[in-house]
Amino acid sequence: MPGLRRAFRFRLGAWYAMLFLAAGALLLAGTYLLLSDALRQRDRERVTAALEKYIGEYARGGPEALRDAVATDGLAGRNEGVVVRLTGPGGAAVFASVPSQWQASELEIASARLPEGVLFEVGKSSEARADILRRFRARAALAFAAVLALALAGGAIATRSALAPVRRLADVLAQIVRTGKPSARVLVRGDGDPLDELGRLANEMLDRIEGLVAGMKDSLDHVAHDLRTPLQRLRATAETALRADQGAEAARAALVACIEECDRVASMLTTLMDISEAETGAMTLRPERLDVSTLLRETAELYEHVAEDAGVELAVQETAGLEVPGDRARLRQALANLVDNALKYTPRGGHVCLRAHGEDDRVVFECADDGPGIPGAEQPRIWERLYRGEQSRASKGLGLGLSLVRSIARAHGGEATVESREGGGATFRLELPASASITQLSSPGKTAVRRTSV
Repeated sequence: MPGLRRAFRFRLGAWYAMLFLAAGALLLAGTYLLLSDALRQRDRERVTAALEKYIGEYARGGPEALRDAVATDGLAGRNEGVVVRLTGPGGAAVFASVPSQWQASELEIASARLPEGVLFEVGKSSEARADILRRFRARAALAFAAVLALALAGGAIATRSALAPVRRLADVLAQIVRTGKPSARVLVRGDGDPLDELGRLANEMLDRIEGLVAGMKDSLDHVAHDLRTPLQRLRATAETALRADQGAEAARAALVACIEECDRVASMLTTLMDISEAETGAMTLRPERLDVSTLLRETAELYEHVAEDAGVELAVQETAGLEVPGDRARLRQALANLVDNALKYTPRGGHVCLRAHGEDDRVVFECADDGPGIPGAEQPRIWERLYRGEQSRASKGLGLGLSLVRSIARAHGGEATVESREGGGATFRLELPASASITQLSSPGKTAVRRTSV
């Protein structure tokens, strides 16, 4: 939009120039009024002083003394442009003095009536004052022309300087559009200027976009890699059913196996997308203040029958009054995955305990079991996608449950860890900040809420 940009620059420069001109005009007009008032006041004071002086001369020696005083002032040049008139009680002129080269003009007059009925008037021509003001107006016109030039130049410079951050932002965006690579960044001075702040926010947005793009690429790579095996199994099952001539029952069994494999693939895709959204910061959280004991009970209720069928005792240790900010569905999903994982590896007659406690400024959820434990060499890898240790290969699963648990924990600003020793059971810990605000946990994006475990 080059035309629109130029129009905006023109409007901004025009506003600056008009404000500058208005300030200059007000300054010149104010100076003119002050000068005019000062000259008028000076003329008034001179006329008043002359009136008092000539009244004194008249009182001392009558018209003759007045005439001598006026003549003396005329010779000395003190009454240039001064008119003196003395009028008797009947209105007859007693004395009048007019400068020889005087021309009719506006007069500044001071008058006084003497006790005997004589009216004494002294006037001063305003021609000198008008001449000074005329010359001032001429100089003011030249000054206004200079102010106009400065306003236009200043408007252009100020507009260019003010829009420099916007131009830098436009250049960066144009470079990104041209190259398709969101790696360019706006130069930010960090001085708190609103346009500088706009550049900083644009950089943050570009960082987030770049992270999301990288996360999407990684997710696609993982999905392409992770789907290869189940799709190969699905194809192998179908090919075996086609080659075998074992009747309808064999074909039905193959279809059932294919459906189970499709469900497995769908569950894998769902979980992989959840993990990717959490890792890239696109997972939507609907945070609220959650009662920890209620969250533990709700999670345990989901697995009461599973624990009963497995012959494992599932216990909950409640902590009254403990709260944590978070998304109820997501945290229950993470705890459900921990309980599901513990029940899979706990032998019949064993125990699984779900508990929580406060620790400094964090709330720590724990899921402890007395299963076979996790070898030390495998513990760092159990959080990886699709990783399954030696002991886990005998049980069903995708190897994504613990990856999802850690991703949900980190989306809440927390962490997931494990403490275990081989043959001594395992305790999984989900640590979440207890003081995080609801606003801090909210993140952009769109993620469906799923309550199933993997």
